[in-house]
Amino acid sequence: MTAAVGGQRSSDGPPETDAVLVPQQHCPMTGRGRPDAGTPDTGPRPVDPDEALEFLEQFHTEQPDAAGERYERRREAVLEEIASTGTYRHTSRELAFGAQVAWRNSARCIGRLYWKTLHVRDRRHLTAPSDVAAECIEHLREATRGGRIRSTITVFAPDVPERPGPRIHNEQLIRYAGHRLPDGIVRGDPRLADFTDLVERLGWRRPEPRGRFDVLPLLVSGPDGRPQLFDLPEDAVLEVPLTHPDLAWFADLRLRWHAVPAISNMPLVVGGVRYPAAPFNGWYLNTEIGARNLADDDRYDLLPAVARRMGLDTSSVRTLWRDRALVELTRAVQHSFDAAGVTMADHHTESERFLTHVEKEEKAGRSCPADWTWIVPPLSGGQTKVFHRYYDDPRPDERPAFLPPGADPLLDPPTAG
Repeated sequence: MTAAVGGQRSSDGPPETDAVLVPQQHCPMTGRGRPDAGTPDTGPRPVDPDEALEFLEQFHTEQPDAAGERYERRREAVLEEIASTGTYRHTSRELAFGAQVAWRNSARCIGRLYWKTLHVRDRRHLTAPSDVAAECIEHLREATRGGRIRSTITVFAPDVPERPGPRIHNEQLIRYAGHRLPDGIVRGDPRLADFTDLVERLGWRRPEPRGRFDVLPLLVSGPDGRPQLFDLPEDAVLEVPLTHPDLAWFADLRLRWHAVPAISNMPLVVGGVRYPAAPFNGWYLNTEIGARNLADDDRYDLLPAVARRMGLDTSSVRTLWRDRALVELTRAVQHSFDAAGVTMADHHTESERFLTHVEKEEKAGRSCPADWTWIVPPLSGGQTKVFHRYYDDPRPDERPAFLPPGADPLLDPPTAG
């Protein structure tokens, strides 16, 4: 098991550009303390005192050693700070609790049973792109741990009324490039073709030859909105070569995938304070790679190739060739991660654990919002326990929360000039 990275680093450091991020008009989600529908979100705003107090009450209620007079003193201090500065600073415990509860509230995540184990790296003093990139790299190293993946979040400086915080414009810290070829075919990940073109215009040099698994650079902007590029070093990107337990020819496909899924384009909101750069990771579910990333026809689209090598009849969907190829592709992913000693969940076990989480939340007197279309796995859904029940509907104003991509216009990809 080796760590590999595509892409090249220039000897004179990360390229810089005069490009400036321009807020884009969009239709933001509505919610308490946020703009009304149809109103463009133009950036940092003062904190809503009601949101701050609601969070403080929740924090002191759920933390058994943070009650009584401490709450009253903290309440007064926060209100005074908001009145004088338009915002306030969370204590380290408040930040950690807020990040963990944001994971607990994530309606699309099946792995929330472990929300209390989230490791929080407090880097709120950092705003410079070079510092943010360096800590993202350290995040990957600490979270990877040689394959024993640890759920981790790194929180950088928040938005404050006088200036925005830093932004990480990659959707994940590790993603593979999509290279458009002259014949229109994309080599690599088609999902990232536009982003790949963008970072090339901003100074990234594509590797030669161009591969299917070339790791993209980080694109980070500071409070001034000027993006900079930073390549990920090889030791920060653990990758798993994919083989199959029964099909020897599978190794000839020369497939691999990175070990850590670290989402980096979902701002964290805690008590009215928005942390736009707060990359976080859990570990992969086998179907995320085998049944989506490698299988979707707008991603790597490998089902036809696997089916041909299996000798399946692909003349009609009624032969279920897609289903059979999907199972073997996912088997290969699970087998390879297990053989490499890299943490990976399977969809059957994780479905049972999610229902354990739901039961715990109900016993604690809390609602457990869940998006059924994301909780039910894309492979053998009806054979998992999460398929056969309903869940509380997600609430768009649930807080603390990770905001969905698109909710922050300053995270829109920059232009090259």
